[in-house]
Amino acid sequence: MTLSNLPPLVTIFGGSGFVGRHVVRALARRGYRIRVAVRRPDLAGHLQPLGNVGQIVCVQANLRYRKSVDRAVEGADHVINCVGVLFESGRNSFDAVQEFGARAVAEAARGAGATLTHISAIGADPKSQSDYARTKGRAELAVLDTVPGAIILRPSIIFGPEDGFFNKFAEMARFSPVLPLIGGGRTRFQPVYVGDVAEAVARAVEGKLSGGTIYELGGPQVLSFRDCLELMLKTIDRKRSFLSLPFGIASLLGRIASLVPFIAPPITADQVVLLKSDNVISDKAEAEGRTLAGIGIAPTMLEAILPTYLVRYRPQGQYTRGGRAA
Repeated sequence: MTLSNLPPLVTIFGGSGFVGRHVVRALARRGYRIRVAVRRPDLAGHLQPLGNVGQIVCVQANLRYRKSVDRAVEGADHVINCVGVLFESGRNSFDAVQEFGARAVAEAARGAGATLTHISAIGADPKSQSDYARTKGRAELAVLDTVPGAIILRPSIIFGPEDGFFNKFAEMARFSPVLPLIGGGRTRFQPVYVGDVAEAVARAVEGKLSGGTIYELGGPQVLSFRDCLELMLKTIDRKRSFLSLPFGIASLLGRIASLVPFIAPPITADQVVLLKSDNVISDKAEAEGRTLAGIGIAPTMLEAILPTYLVRYRPQGQYTRGGRAA
């Protein structure tokens, strides 16, 4: 096979993470050559079985170091940025990773003549009071300013085997008799399956999505925070009480938790700010077809996926009999 008829090369930043590994799988199945740009290639060996021999190559790159970004993008036909942080740790601040990093990837893609897909989040707003949402919003502006034809995907909370939402509260339910309802648990979400997000990314790479467009990705159900926890408890066959935490108290607890070194906080003050706003797709995106359904993807139901990975949190795991709650 000559160089001219090799499959297209896709560079994926953050390809070893929760969303990234599913994107790698979706593109590998389509035959693309994949270059996964991560900070620690030695910890990304789990990606190799997702493709054929030599199809997936991991390279070192850090969004805070521009030269490494340029090297990772060199020769690529399409670039995907899956990188994001839910809380700041050391030098991995929101500004450094989600804003500066996104601009660096966009500039590198432009320099290489590659098309670009950027994964953002519903609620991204350069004027938001949340540092997370603010940097996500400013990243979108930087991406579109640098690569006007870029495709931006804004998912709601993402669920799947390695998610940080349902797994977190299911683990908490194993040991705690009560679960917290921040702000009374009224915040609305539209949980979207990670496999559907990866499929949307793959279609962007294939050129099936419109450039310069922001898509909002949500599942088929709009659920409150409380609804999500109740569904999780039903799935793992456990009964727990709920404790309503006002936003002010939750914010204080988040600040205290963030001071503990070397441990990921269960919640941060910035995440409490996020919970003050609903996380669902907009009516405008729905009307304009900038959703999963609008691009021909049938969103996956929570009930179809949660039991496949939350079963380990049941009292006797997979051997727990239905209808017996602990």
